[in-house]
Order: sequence, then structure tokens, then C-alpha cells
Amino acid sequence: MKIAIGNDHAGTEYKLAIIGLLKSMGVDVVNHGTDGNDSVDYADFVHPVAREVEEGNVDLGIIICGSGNGVSMTANKYQKIRAALCWTTEIVQLAKEHNDANILSLPARFISLPQALEMVKTFLNTSFEGGRHERRIEKIPCK
Repeated sequence: MKIAIGNDHAGTEYKLAIIGLLKSMGVDVVNHGTDGNDSVDYADFVHPVAREVEEGNVDLGIIICGSGNGVSMTANKYQKIRAALCWTTEIVQLAKEHNDANILSLPARFISLPQALEMVKTFLNTSFEGGRHERRIEKIPCK
């Protein structure tokens, strides 16, 4: 499995911990985020993640900012992206099972680091249910 990850300055600590977790799980990681704490513009780090996922160069994406909103809004501009802003493992599970989320958006200022790591594990270990959800997913892209 290959995951693209991107973050702004609010998500650096979380990103570094998530990369460590992913590597310990044998996941290849493409780091598009900042590695520092100086203020940066989240969109500069989200666009590459969304493109990688949309083009099929990676299996999934993870994006992180303070609230999770800006990164989600940016990623969801892409036709094939379903970025889910999540704050509990239960929401992550539903986002994968019902919405086939392909990017996990994390709000670093509103969840703890241990919560974030559990959410990443849930994201990777949950599958899309298909069925009645499939037709709903097909209606998401604008034509």
C-alpha cells in the first residue's frame, strides 16, 4: 500500500507520528507536507496529495491542518476525491464503509495524537461496503 500525506504547520507533529506508524505497518509514504512549524499555506501541500490519489499513483491520502476544514475543501475540488473530515474513529469507519473516502482529513487542533493514530489505523483497515452506497457515490461528481 502507498499513501500520500500532506499538512500545513499545524499538522507537522501529527504527520511525523503518522509517517512513523505507517512505515511500521509496511506502508510506503509520499510526504508532500511541510516538515516545519513556520506558517505555510495548506493548499500548497494538499493539491499534490489530491492529484496523487486522483491519478492512482497512491492508494489513499491523509491531509492535516488545524481544523481539517481548509485541507478538506481543497482536496474535494478534485473530481475523483472524497476527502472526509473526521474527528472520531466511528466517523472514519462510516466515511470508508458508506462514502468510500479516499482521503482522510484530520483536525490537529481538535483531536489528540493518540486519537489521530487510531483514526489512521481505522482508515486503512476499513473497506467500502458497496451495495446501496455505490449508487450514492456515483452521484457525487458534478458533470
